[in-house]
Amino acid sequence: MQSEKLIQLLMDHTRDSINQAEKLKNDTIQTLTWRENPASWNILECMEHLNLYGDYYLAEIEDKIKNSKTSSETQFNSGFLGGYFAKSMLPKKKLNKMKTFKDKNPLNSELDKSVIDKFINQQLQLLALLEQAKKVSLNRIKIPTSLSGLLRLKLGDTFQFFIHHILRHLNQIDTIKEAIKNTASIQEQS
Repeated sequence: MQSEKLIQLLMDHTRDSINQAEKLKNDTIQTLTWRENPASWNILECMEHLNLYGDYYLAEIEDKIKNSKTSSETQFNSGFLGGYFAKSMLPKKKLNKMKTFKDKNPLNSELDKSVIDKFINQQLQLLALLEQAKKVSLNRIKIPTSLSGLLRLKLGDTFQFFIHHILRHLNQIDTIKEAIKNTASIQEQS
């Protein structure tokens, strides 16, 4: 894929994510903390989960871009593993459940609307990094994953994986909102 097109697509996704998060700020704390069952995340927990990943990946990406001596190429070629990870994060009609690492699981955390502001600030930082990435190699810069420092993905794959992961959980938030509506309409009918 052309590097420029990839970055533009990822920037568009990121702007959409910011818009969706901005709308969440209008919801009540009851809506943001509603959960379908004791083991499921509420909306703020989804956002906090994304923030925890953002804390790691944004710092890694920023450091690698800042210290890179590479220049941009016209084409980005996804790596085998990076491409697989990025695709596995894409939202699907029926989301395949994935186990979350304990340090990235915010279940039952005390959270408030500041979680949404932090998410939006991270997305703004992500937009700035995508802009900076136009001047460096998406192929040659390698980012260590949060799974293991030994497992490193191309910068282009890391951006895709990270942003697809965000889209996945924003999709989860839409599902939670739908469940809230369905619960409310059932209660009205009773």
